[in-house]
Amino acid sequence: MRDIPGQHPWGDGATSTARWTGIRLADVLAAAGVRRDATDIAFVAPDVAPEASPPAPYGGSITVDKATSPEVLLAWEMNGEPLTVAHGAPVRVVVPGWIGARSVKWVERVTAQDRPSDNFFQQSAYRLLPPEHDDPAPGDGVELTAVALNSAILRPDDGAGVTTGPTEVAGYAFAGEDREIVRVDVSADGGRTWHQAELDEQLGPWAWRFWHTNLHLPPGEHHVVARAWDSTAALQPEHSASLWNPKGYINNAWPAVDLTVQP
Repeated sequence: MRDIPGQHPWGDGATSTARWTGIRLADVLAAAGVRRDATDIAFVAPDVAPEASPPAPYGGSITVDKATSPEVLLAWEMNGEPLTVAHGAPVRVVVPGWIGARSVKWVERVTAQDRPSDNFFQQSAYRLLPPEHDDPAPGDGVELTAVALNSAILRPDDGAGVTTGPTEVAGYAFAGEDREIVRVDVSADGGRTWHQAELDEQLGPWAWRFWHTNLHLPPGEHHVVARAWDSTAALQPEHSASLWNPKGYINNAWPAVDLTVQP
């Protein structure tokens, strides 16, 4: 919609689901003994971020309520295998349902405190800012926590050519925190008419949900869009233009692909 200088163009591949093995952070905190006035649990990693001023290690925090939820882990295995360095070995934080920035890799220190982390990535980087906020100060905007309702079309590719007959359209949908995907609709005419997709098995809380449907498309150009609904009856917004912000966060508008159907 507008340029977002210096930001990475994350796409549908920025989301995934895995099986994690570790110890509940709640059990570690209980064993350590957390003061009653603690409101946040902060994490620090060894990787130094040059974009911070001055350069500082990566870090962030989550609320005590989230940290003591049974799904939050200090993890050392992913999909039944020891973590690789790229995925945070030897131990990383896993905060299901929240943005990945809070699942700190290579965690070195866990601190209970009476305020959110003052780390650059908590106070300046991962925050939703108003559209015209050109010179934000630390703490401005809205802190990013739970993942927004989202979906993606994975098949077919944008710009693909297909032949007449059944065309499978498939993808995933995801709702952060403890919300579930309950419905996905697909349209072959940009949203004028809709077809309800079939949902695959729900893999578990905090996991994405795959969906698929077959469309019978006549020859010509087609603008295929999808929209997901979650268990709170929330629906994805239609247009990216209404979601624009200086860092490009929370762009959860309807996914779309353009197809050319040939006889």
